[in-house]
Amino acid sequence: MTLSRRRALQIAAGAVASGVAMRRAPAQAYPSRPVRIIVGFSPGGPNDIVARLIARWLSERLGQPFVVENKPGAGSNIATESVARASPDGDELLLVGSPNAINATLYGNLKFDFIQDIAPVAGLMRGALVMVVNPSVPANTLPEFIAYAKANPGKLSYGSGGIGGITHITAELFKQRAGSLQILHVPYRGVAPALADLLRGQVQVVFVNVLPSVGYIRSGKLRALGVTTAMRSDVLPDVAPIGASVAGYEASSFFGIGAPKGTPAGIIGLLNREIGAALTDADFKARIAAMGASPIASTPAEFGELIVGETRKWGAVIKAANIKAG
Repeated sequence: MTLSRRRALQIAAGAVASGVAMRRAPAQAYPSRPVRIIVGFSPGGPNDIVARLIARWLSERLGQPFVVENKPGAGSNIATESVARASPDGDELLLVGSPNAINATLYGNLKFDFIQDIAPVAGLMRGALVMVVNPSVPANTLPEFIAYAKANPGKLSYGSGGIGGITHITAELFKQRAGSLQILHVPYRGVAPALADLLRGQVQVVFVNVLPSVGYIRSGKLRALGVTTAMRSDVLPDVAPIGASVAGYEASSFFGIGAPKGTPAGIIGLLNREIGAALTDADFKARIAAMGASPIASTPAEFGELIVGETRKWGAVIKAANIKAG
């Protein structure tokens, strides 16, 4: 039987439409059951807060519960390994952040390759840290602090939330960029005790996320010398970036969503679009700003490039400072 040209075109068009429908089916059917967002830290911290914020949005938008599951331990490596080994069906996602970029170099015996085993889905936000000092430090500006540190090597100490954490690595980057300053590192089991000792004058400096420190800064109990990001923070608009005085200095914490390698592109695309919609929503953006952060809307590829760049950056800092996981 010979088909007319018109009929042949109709059949071909139907086949193309059917193919498109088949390709879209996984994304349209997803999610068909509750989705877990795995967080590598305990409830109540910034990672947990960010995960719950986006989980609520996705639950409302996609009609299935997005549930946060905390799997703390090993600097978030337990959680990351769990997702790396999960089925690539979109039912288990990972809250990605700066620790993942840091741990790739900090730990030498990981059972996964973060960049290879976790597919980037979407960026969420970047947050500034602020360099704060005890008022007893005889420096009101960053250049004065650097001059004092160089004139008094080994006299100053800085606290951090633990070896290899963002509050440690950002301080080491500062020491390197400011001229190999000799400032002693004192690691704590979390940022809260480091801040407590800073207030008592047991350590003189801490690099900390903006929100935990802003009250102390405004009350005069701590002095802010600079924010780590290239731009000023909306929460601390009078505090200049460290990079204005220290050439090449820029640092921030970042958050996003990842999925197991091999997750269908349709699912990743759907999640990326819905997260992108959150980052343009006025209320969602206000919640991000209240955390001292800014949105980082991105394609999956762009978020992947950010992860690779952060991994290389912190890897160089870790190697130069010879930092080893505790």
